[in-house]
Amino acid sequence: MSFDWMIVEKSLEEELQLERTIREIKSCDNQEALMGLCIAMAQQSWHQTKLLKQAVGHIASLDVSLGADLDR
Repeated sequence: MSFDWMIVEKSLEEELQLERTIREIKSCDNQEALMGLCIAMAQQSWHQTKLLKQAVGHIASLDVSLGADLDR
């Protein structure tokens, strides 16, 4: 079983966009804006982590059922 699909591939455009966002955050002096951003990112990170765990669990269960069907 190959897990190559789990390797994150970024295009140059995506890397540059991320770098631009990071530089904007680093240059921000507004403490309220930074606090709001941190809160939003913490909430989003929690949600995405939960969603990813559920998705991987669902994929694993599909792999198991597919494997069981192939053994018949």
